[in-house]
Amino acid sequence: MSNRETISMACKSAFPSTLPILAGFTFLGIAYGIFMNALGFEPIYAILMSLIIFAGSMEFVAANLLMVAFNPLNALFLTLMLNARHVFYGLSMLETYKGTGKKKIYLIFGLCDESFAINSSANIPSHVDRGWFMFFVTLLNHSYWVIGATIGSLFGSMLTINTEGLEFVMTALFLVIFLDQWTKEKKPFSSLTGLCVSFVALLLFGAERFIIPAMILILFVLTIKRKPQEKSTEW
Repeated sequence: MSNRETISMACKSAFPSTLPILAGFTFLGIAYGIFMNALGFEPIYAILMSLIIFAGSMEFVAANLLMVAFNPLNALFLTLMLNARHVFYGLSMLETYKGTGKKKIYLIFGLCDESFAINSSANIPSHVDRGWFMFFVTLLNHSYWVIGATIGSLFGSMLTINTEGLEFVMTALFLVIFLDQWTKEKKPFSSLTGLCVSFVALLLFGAERFIIPAMILILFVLTIKRKPQEKSTEW
């Protein structure tokens, strides 16, 4: 199989997995473009920010930061607080991204909640190149956001789209992925750990602050469980 055929097959295989993201990202991107338009920014700002930053909610925050006095430390800490979960995404994808070559650079840059969810749980066919599959999942998701932001920024003043409740598309996506993982696991320890720890963290820290503590606890529990397994395989 030629390199061109390998790439084409990976793209075709990745696209169906990203269809839920297409719906969510495009309309949310349009909302972002409209938001930037309403703040008085030229379309190029929304287009470049969606292309270069690609950080979802942080882009909305960044738009507001551009409206006030420049404070780089404030911007830094806000970004860290909003996107700290990506540290855990990155750690969990170390093994997954092995052997992807130069594509790893873009895979790291384009890692978002949705790409992480798909790439970490996708059942990639044996005849499809794993690295290219993950690359196209990331690229397609990124492009949906950029396209949406472009449409919103260019035609924001003319569009009257009611996007209320559309963010539930993402929630539904993660629920489906979770259920798929649950059915694949012979012993759903990881899934149960995620559920229980997240619930406890929610009770202790509240809805606005539970994600980071939950991720730390989940990582700790799974790491503790993994060590005995590694020792047993060594023997």
